[in-house]
Amino acid sequence: MFRNRFLHHRTNSALKSNTSLRASIPYQQALSIGILFSVEDKQKHDAIKDFIKLLQADGKKVKVLEFLPSKKENYEFMFDFFTINDLSFWGKVTSPDADKFIETPFDYLYVIDKASNPLVLHLLARSKAKCRIGKFSKEDQPFYELMIEQNGSTKSLIESMYKYSRQLK
Repeated sequence: MFRNRFLHHRTNSALKSNTSLRASIPYQQALSIGILFSVEDKQKHDAIKDFIKLLQADGKKVKVLEFLPSKKENYEFMFDFFTINDLSFWGKVTSPDADKFIETPFDYLYVIDKASNPLVLHLLARSKAKCRIGKFSKEDQPFYELMIEQNGSTKSLIESMYKYSRQLK
């Protein structure tokens, strides 16, 4: 599909031209947190809701954006979202919610996905977040400042991300 090729090209270009300051500040000083994820099932949705509560209990301001694949249910319609329909023929993401999200200079941006997603990677490449945190994948290293090696459930990935980001000094 042409638009996937265009998306790949736009992602690589954004990765090279993004001049956002990347740095991991101590967790205690972090105020704004972004969470980006692909919708999978109710279990993942609930795990993310629990994670948001945990971050808010730590005094963090949390914003969430989800990628909603076709034929998946948008549980509770709690979060801003974008779909494959927000990808133009030329590989440009046209979602105002996605644009607003990536323009936000989050202290931490957590990507709660166990598998790589080209649309999510594109947003990461354009993101103004200071510290991007995700699951370890050799191919995706340029997109993250902190990667977590984790092969368990989404819940255990979230727990590991939380544990290691809290240790940042």
